[in-house]
Amino acid sequence: MKLVIQRVKEASVMVNGDICGSIGQGYLVLVGISDSDTEETADKMISKMIKLRIFEDEKGKTNLDLAAVDGRLLIVSQFTLYADCRHGNRPSFIQAGAPAPSEQLYDYFVRKAGEFVPDLQHGIFGADMKVSLVNDGPFTIILDSKELGI
Repeated sequence: MKLVIQRVKEASVMVNGDICGSIGQGYLVLVGISDSDTEETADKMISKMIKLRIFEDEKGKTNLDLAAVDGRLLIVSQFTLYADCRHGNRPSFIQAGAPAPSEQLYDYFVRKAGEFVPDLQHGIFGADMKVSLVNDGPFTIILDSKELGI
């Protein structure tokens, strides 16, 4: 599982011209799922994401987590995080998870993350989405379950 976590002042996602998710301060999280990912993987990645201390305290140090700043979550599925560009110029997506099980795991990820962050919004799995954000910093963190040993 791969997460791209962007600290944002605000973010939104649109499908077919309609906003389906919108937040103020918090994280925009792009979620990529592979066939080897499980609910256990999702649980560990959510725990890591929620505990990240990437908001500034009163001294300007990145020392606060999402809960400390009453932050929000906007979660968007993005299979292209598994793009393999090593050969040629056209990315291969064979490392991305198959759609049906990935959608189930994405839904699980959204539900479980919602247990930690009550104001959670999300995109629609597999939809053509338009994502807007005001990145705060900019501050972007990439979490890869394989690199973390999860």
